[in-house]
Amino acid sequence: MTVARIYIIPAADGKSAEMEAALVGLAKIVSAADGSKGVELLRDLGNEHRFIFIEKWVREEHHAAGFAALPPGALDGVQAAAGGPPDGSYYDYIVG
Repeated sequence: MTVARIYIIPAADGKSAEMEAALVGLAKIVSAADGSKGVELLRDLGNEHRFIFIEKWVREEHHAAGFAALPPGALDGVQAAAGGPPDGSYYDYIVG
């Protein structure tokens, strides 16, 4: 079974490039975590300040463990470029 953790993340005005770089770096860390099945990163074509970060995990518990094991500072760039809190939820794959 694969579950997805999907985050919609707003970048602050003028911080889209910084957010993109921070999320690319975070994707490398998350992809290497135990139980990770990869990451997808998308930018909204109609709003360059809105990103979607999709983490694929074997189970929800792997996500929780991976989050707890993030190295210090792993989220600093994302937090510094954020234009507000991310919206995140778990999803089951129906097709894919």
